[in-house]
Amino acid sequence: MVTLALVTSLLWGLADFGGGLLTRRLPALTVVVASQTLAAVVLGGIVVATGAWSEAGGRLWFAVAAGAIGPLAMLCFYRALALGPMGVVSPLAATALAVPVGVALILGERPGLVQYAGMAVAFLGVLLAGGPTLGGGGGIPRQTLVFTAGAALGFGAVLALIAEASTTVTGLFLALFAQRVCNVVTGGTALWVAARRGAPPLPEGGRRLLVGALPSLAFVGLADVAANATYALAARIGPMTVAVVLASLYPVVTALAARGVLRERLLAAQAAGAGLALAGTLLLATG
Repeated sequence: MVTLALVTSLLWGLADFGGGLLTRRLPALTVVVASQTLAAVVLGGIVVATGAWSEAGGRLWFAVAAGAIGPLAMLCFYRALALGPMGVVSPLAATALAVPVGVALILGERPGLVQYAGMAVAFLGVLLAGGPTLGGGGGIPRQTLVFTAGAALGFGAVLALIAEASTTVTGLFLALFAQRVCNVVTGGTALWVAARRGAPPLPEGGRRLLVGALPSLAFVGLADVAANATYALAARIGPMTVAVVLASLYPVVTALAARGVLRERLLAAQAAGAGLALAGTLLLATG
């Protein structure tokens, strides 16, 4: 379970980094719709090949709901990434873990004392990895914080819903496919409405840019799908509270990628936050 949850954080972190880079060249809605469409095509092939259609049932509605909410959360997140530093936005969006953790606790899940300590340390580390610049002279714009809060709430709802969407591996394929189809429908509708209101779906001369970005868009979409799959499996195998916290360490990956590729400055407090996140991971793994 620990390994699956950590793989989830790695995949989500890389997908967020890739999506954030793409939104600096393409409209956020276009990135969401294109990446999720490519992922839906691949998942559709997997569903047909595995006969996952036979797993359709009442739980599929959880995936439908997650698919309706997901694009709005991703849009908010990508807009926030385009407006503010990745190393700050991504950790703040990780407060989404409060939603599924709260649901699990309400449903009766009770982690041990060491796991509670690990969750607290990891959560503090994730926040610290992004929060120090909030009070600095070049503070984060209010619009960025609003988009980040919307993303956190939406991501938290998706985490809680997708964990309940299936009980088998083939059922998970179908649930992820249904989620992606709803992502495309919801995001596509929003893109159409925005275009009708005068917002171009592509920048000037952007069709060639979109074609050139297809490999990156496919990576973002498929990494997000794979992360959802490993998270759902981790939540099924072990306590959801632990799986959620470990999976939510992805901002550390995003921050490190931004540091390595974009040379975004990592403050001492942010580095300490990454260390706390690692310490929290160790406590959760041993608890």
